[in-house]
Amino acid sequence: MPIIHAVILGIVQGLAEFLPISSSGHLIIVPWLFGWHDFAGKQSLEKAFDTALHIGTTVAVIAYFWNELWKLLRAWFRSIRARAVRDSDERLAWLLILSAIPGVITGALLDDFITEHLGQEWLIGLMLVVFGIVLYVADRLPSRRTEADFGAVDAAQMGIAQALALQPGVSRSGVTISMARRNAFTRASATRISFLMATPITAGAAVYKMLKLQADGGIPPGFGAAFASGILVSGIVGFMAIAWLLRLVRTRSFTPFVIYRVIFGTFVVIVAATGIR
Repeated sequence: MPIIHAVILGIVQGLAEFLPISSSGHLIIVPWLFGWHDFAGKQSLEKAFDTALHIGTTVAVIAYFWNELWKLLRAWFRSIRARAVRDSDERLAWLLILSAIPGVITGALLDDFITEHLGQEWLIGLMLVVFGIVLYVADRLPSRRTEADFGAVDAAQMGIAQALALQPGVSRSGVTISMARRNAFTRASATRISFLMATPITAGAAVYKMLKLQADGGIPPGFGAAFASGILVSGIVGFMAIAWLLRLVRTRSFTPFVIYRVIFGTFVVIVAATGIR
């Protein structure tokens, strides 16, 4: 795999994991559009590289929210020792775990089905458009709630929405932000909650898939530099994407991302339907 391909895909992952435009969808569409065949049709190797890129963005979100996540982790252990939930930090820690459960169950049960049947390019393009419109509608709803109002119902609903993002093209951040906006959270609060929710689900998935890769023999010879480059680039770009989006949503709506999703998704559907590529 050429290093330049790994770098480009690392940039794509770093941006699309946190901007509401679907990282999994772009990681399929970009090589398809450019005619890259770096994995020679080996799905297990392609999934391993995707996992490596997700390690980079997982490190990015942990690094950005380190102080807050460390505080929540300590609160979670305190809650376990006390066998009670006594303050807002302990409560939020458990709510983030609750939000990860639908995605964990869905991913465990449907992993092979998703890989084999839900990665068609036309379907990804359609999902980009449909869930872009969903984001647009949700973003126009009134908002009054902040992170302090995040409750069990919100965690469950956003967790179910997060599970939908296992379909490439939906966007994990996009669909969880949409659900939060539907539940009247402000843009800034919806975005922060979405990013915090990303930590347990992406970290758990990355660990699981890397253990699976190791059991299958590890990274094949010749791919080490590409994997390392992808992880590094996705982490750096992901960190910058988080900081930029959190600043942006204080004063702007998600409309630019909606426009991009609709235009790019429509383009992908047309290309897939006509065979232009």
